[in-house]
Amino acid sequence: MRLLLDLGNTRLKWALQEQPSGWLARGATEWHEDMIAALETAWTGLPRTVAVVAASVVDAGREAQVATATERLFAGAPTWVRTPASACGVRNAYAEPQRLGVDRFLAMVAAYADGHAPCVLAGAGTALTLDALAADGRHLGGLIAPGVQLMQQSLLDATARVRPERPGRILELADNTADAMTSGCWHAAAALIERFAARMAPRLGGTQTLILDGGDAERLMPILELPVQLGQDGVLRGLALWADAQMASSPSV
Repeated sequence: MRLLLDLGNTRLKWALQEQPSGWLARGATEWHEDMIAALETAWTGLPRTVAVVAASVVDAGREAQVATATERLFAGAPTWVRTPASACGVRNAYAEPQRLGVDRFLAMVAAYADGHAPCVLAGAGTALTLDALAADGRHLGGLIAPGVQLMQQSLLDATARVRPERPGRILELADNTADAMTSGCWHAAAALIERFAARMAPRLGGTQTLILDGGDAERLMPILELPVQLGQDGVLRGLALWADAQMASSPSV
């Protein structure tokens, strides 16, 4: 049995995996000052004899908080997965493999195992990430842009008069600042995804699956003018596959 952890920029997602089948429990906790106590509360009642495997895109301080919580509850620190050059049939395009976000790599591992390659993976979270994965598991590369919420916040931080008085709606044409700002940022994200998918089509053989995952995925999906498959727990599922692949050489994983 394993506790799988996905440490993202906005929140920590977790799942208790019964090997080799699915989740026995799962949850998510947003980052805040008393994170150790929050995790201990969330994990109260989970079996104490579990291996903890974690993927992280956050800073060392937050990783240390998570390690403290796992050591208190499960008597051990997590096994941290760092981005490899290749694993589980996926080959990293980066010349310095560790510089590719491990969340992006693990999402590709899950997509490849599910038989979705060739595909374009769009992660709509704090950042908007785009990756192209060929049928043979080759990562062709990708793009990173601000996520929708980050785009909106950057407008507020960099302007004096863009001060919407209410949450905006997503429209084709807006006649007020709130709707104009919200619509512009959401349509910008959708346009980048569509452009990337179109540009990658010839390199991926002309047909590819578009997989959309992340916290903003459900709201972004209706705006896209391409067929989309909504992903779920891609990082955690990729993490489970990675851990399964390591068992032969390290039974404690």
